[in-house]
Amino acid sequence: MLCGSRAEPWPSNSLTFLPSDAIRLLNSSLEQDVNDALPLGIEPLRSIDAVEQGLSEAGYIANRQISTAIYMAHHLQKPILVEGPAGVGKTELAKSVASWLKLPLIRMQCYEGLDESKALYEWKYGKQLLYTQILKDKINSVIGDADDLATALDKLHSFGDVFFSHQFLEPRPLLRSLQEPGGSVLLIDEIDKSDQEFEAFLLEILSDYQVTIPEIGTVHALVPPIVLLTSNSTRDLGDALKRRCLHLHIGFPDDKLEAKIISSRVPGIDGRLLKQLVSFAQQLRALDLKKVPSVSETIDWAKIMLLLHVSVLDVDMVRDTLNVLLKFEADIESAGKQLACLTHKARQDAGVA
Repeated sequence: MLCGSRAEPWPSNSLTFLPSDAIRLLNSSLEQDVNDALPLGIEPLRSIDAVEQGLSEAGYIANRQISTAIYMAHHLQKPILVEGPAGVGKTELAKSVASWLKLPLIRMQCYEGLDESKALYEWKYGKQLLYTQILKDKINSVIGDADDLATALDKLHSFGDVFFSHQFLEPRPLLRSLQEPGGSVLLIDEIDKSDQEFEAFLLEILSDYQVTIPEIGTVHALVPPIVLLTSNSTRDLGDALKRRCLHLHIGFPDDKLEAKIISSRVPGIDGRLLKQLVSFAQQLRALDLKKVPSVSETIDWAKIMLLLHVSVLDVDMVRDTLNVLLKFEADIESAGKQLACLTHKARQDAGVA
């Protein structure tokens, strides 16, 4: 669900305004002059249907909710906070958007202790030292015929800001995303692994698409990037960050959607085998496991089945490859006790004897 305040119930005799009506109204109002307003390279974002089709062409099977979020993020110029369990396609969404729109993907991987020198910018200290040495060698020509110390210092002060100018600035992911002349896709991956102080640091760029560098001033985005922040919900994020973002939750897909995803990622897979794999993965997610299999792990399993020329699942084959789906030995042992039933049910769902 996209973020927004919860409305009070309408009186029974009032006109009902459904969320779908709001989306349709927003869609139609923004489409009128959208081609004139869009920067170079973003014309495909003309409608929600176009977003869904474009992501599909990039190999990402998106539902209506995901497509709507991308469409609104661009036209409202708001970041998207994408939450959900690991391996459901949060990071892949950013990659697919960049691939489809032919925009550079700028990725910043978050971790504990991440600071502005790694995320925003740092000074090219080696270059500054080199230029300092050059200035030292040329000090006489710089000072010239200065008669006293005050005059000499005044002349030196005129060179003070040169060492803290754009030519000595090393941009990091956040600043690079603002400097892309044709726009970019900025992926702030696993924001929940960073510190709360870093969250606060991000607020300026997320709300105004600008950053402040004390020695230079405020740097505004040439073209506001499409920003996606991903979170595996290992900790609660601050309200200030959430207020600045649209919210999108990507959960585990149902069997039909998962089959479409695997088909797009594993071309040539047999339809009956596909149904067996999906049924087995869906059953595993219903068990009490420490970590249930993600979509990415199901895709890897499908590739292995294809590599091994498997057409029908059997207990021995599943047991030998179960470590592709499950990453904890306790989970493998727990699921191993039920392999016969799970495999039989998977074959039965696929119509295989």
